Amino acid sequence: MIAETYNIGGFNAWKNIDIIKVVINTVDRLLGRKEGEDMDLITYVTDRAGHDLRYAIDSSKLQRELGWEPSLQFEEGIEKTVKWYLENEDWMNNITSGDYEKYYESMYANR
Repeated sequence: MIAETYNIGGFNAWKNIDIIKVVINTVDRLLGRKEGEDMDLITYVTDRAGHDLRYAIDSSKLQRELGWEPSLQFEEGIEKTVKWYLENEDWMNNITSGDYEKYYESMYANR
């Protein structure tokens, strides 16, 4: 549909802490570590007012109007994403080093 807004989600809701645990387990496994080995990297902080404990997106409009459904389960998508980052370390280093930002500043600063 023209000029419509659609939310894309997986028809499930996860607590933030559960998402980070899936990410840590996935990274550990893909790096040949024991799953959960790096759980000690989680730092708990005092919740701030209005802190979101979870995020959920309603994709029912997208499914109803366009017939869209997710092609992967959440954990599969996380695994594919983590694999991509591990296989594209040069890209990641370029982004986190600040070179990426410097490039855009040099290209668009005077426009």
